[in-house]
Amino acid sequence: MDRYDAYQKMGINRKVYDFCEELISGLSDRFGKFDEMAEINQMKVLDAFRREQVQEACLMGTSGYGYNDLGRDTLERVYADIFHTEDALVRPQITCGTHALALALMSNLRPGDYMLSVSGRPYDTLEEVIGIRDSMGSLKEYGIGYDEVLLKADGSFDLNGIKEKIRPETKLVAIQRSKGYSDRRSFSVEQIGECISFIRSIGKELIIMVDNCYGEFVEELEPSDVGADMTVGSLIKNPGGGLAPAGGYIAGTSVCIENAARRLTSPGLGREVGATLGIMRDFYQGLFLSPVVTAAALKGAVFAASIYEKLGFDVLPSSEEERYDIIQAVTFHREDALVSFCRGIQAASPVDSHVVPEAWDMPGYDSKVIMAAGSFISGSSIELSADGPLREPYSVYFQGGLTWPHARFGIMNSLQYLVNDGIVNL
Repeated sequence: MDRYDAYQKMGINRKVYDFCEELISGLSDRFGKFDEMAEINQMKVLDAFRREQVQEACLMGTSGYGYNDLGRDTLERVYADIFHTEDALVRPQITCGTHALALALMSNLRPGDYMLSVSGRPYDTLEEVIGIRDSMGSLKEYGIGYDEVLLKADGSFDLNGIKEKIRPETKLVAIQRSKGYSDRRSFSVEQIGECISFIRSIGKELIIMVDNCYGEFVEELEPSDVGADMTVGSLIKNPGGGLAPAGGYIAGTSVCIENAARRLTSPGLGREVGATLGIMRDFYQGLFLSPVVTAAALKGAVFAASIYEKLGFDVLPSSEEERYDIIQAVTFHREDALVSFCRGIQAASPVDSHVVPEAWDMPGYDSKVIMAAGSFISGSSIELSADGPLREPYSVYFQGGLTWPHARFGIMNSLQYLVNDGIVNL
């Protein structure tokens, strides 16, 4: 059996296969750079494991109160080492990226304080956390104010706008690294660092938080390396390596992390409690694998951009641009194409491949969202997945792929579905 026979058996026809093969042949240099970055970050992660003396006992976990959990406490030192921060909070009790961000905000802001988003409107699920959309328990309900600075027309930070919006009551400045459901480009660590330096020139005491979701291990540096007080993310994205079954992290200053720990558990208990219930092996092994898994996802993203760019659709970023996160956006300007793409990704999944995705009113979103996510870990977006809101301009956001072969097949299958549905002609 040659390679095409294997793909034909999976439902890929000759035209789709040949079209994709021609594009892949021109991507070897890009793929080589991703592998090189994975090697650099793999050494950084391994160095942290060795420096913090990770041992077999760290993999066992605890129950009950979780006092003196060696694996939990060591893992948090490993994260602090990797992110070059004073401290870190890495817990299975942090349910998702939105929870990690809400925890970072709610623990470090007090009534009368203001937070300022300088990367435009935050991701949809944070709107209720902040109170942009009224919701029980929001920051707004606790008397915490909010303001935002829109990005400039070219997608860069509006430094003059930031200076104008920082007021005496401003306590925390938020930056979102990834694009979310927007049409802007994601920010590089260098761009974030330049913005942080500017903010520091205005107020040295301001807390600067970076939403790092989808960006870990894409570059050599992380936002904490360029001055962020808190770098926040989810373990079912990049740093979990596809093995972490839940969890989130906050890496930052000792004061910010202690505040977060006391909010996560309770005052007086803080980080001393929180059982890990036997999942520490997955946390450690997932983190160890994450640089290579992230590289596979990046290859898939560039491959997807190459295909849909060639077909005339708007893609962001382009196939030739530098990558600062694992997300690839494709804009179809038609609902049926968005739905067909997601159904192709779902059908290529190892779990629930027989399920047909339908748009629904997801918690935290203001419009129906269709999601393709046949993953081993529910909602894990480091695994092959795609989603998008059913609203103009009908853009899909593709990410993940634990291995390059699976990402490759998933993207080819998305194209096959578009061909089968008469939306694309090759």
